[in-house]
Amino acid sequence: MARVSLTPPRTVLFRLIEWYSRRTYGRPLDPARALAHNPRVLWSDLRFELSVGKWKGLDPDLKALAEMATAAAIGCSWCMDFGYWVSRERGMAPEKVHDVPTWRDSDAYTPLERDVLAYAEAMTATPPTVDDELVDRLRDQLGEPALVELTAMVAVENLRSRINSALDLTSQGFKDGCEIPTDRT
Repeated sequence: MARVSLTPPRTVLFRLIEWYSRRTYGRPLDPARALAHNPRVLWSDLRFELSVGKWKGLDPDLKALAEMATAAAIGCSWCMDFGYWVSRERGMAPEKVHDVPTWRDSDAYTPLERDVLAYAEAMTATPPTVDDELVDRLRDQLGEPALVELTAMVAVENLRSRINSALDLTSQGFKDGCEIPTDRT
């Protein structure tokens, strides 16, 4: 059960975001419901997310893997649920989406994807455990602009996942509609 009510005051801003969420995702998003208790926080988060959505220097699949690895490391079930759904809607391979929490044991990932997953986990650790060798490989493969964007995306997902985890926001069932196969033969 969420640590704040998911029935915030029905301000104009919240009603607009609720309408957009229903239209885009089929339901209101619990993080927006939680943040709506403080309209300034909600408005700032909305503006920030709109700005982040315009970042296009990193391959979308790498970005999604970094976000999901971060959410998995933090243990944010809401972020994992939504991340599965968004990634599958974009067409990411089911095995890549499914195997993020156990990526080290999976054959689904390229060496670059493995470096991205490792970087997300290393950045998310407290304290961070990022090493020069991993950064050098990522910089060589991605270039500095994409490395900076990857770093920022992991930091953004840390913000999202930690807010959602602290407020005990859990899965809304997005993953149920992903068609992730249960029998992976």
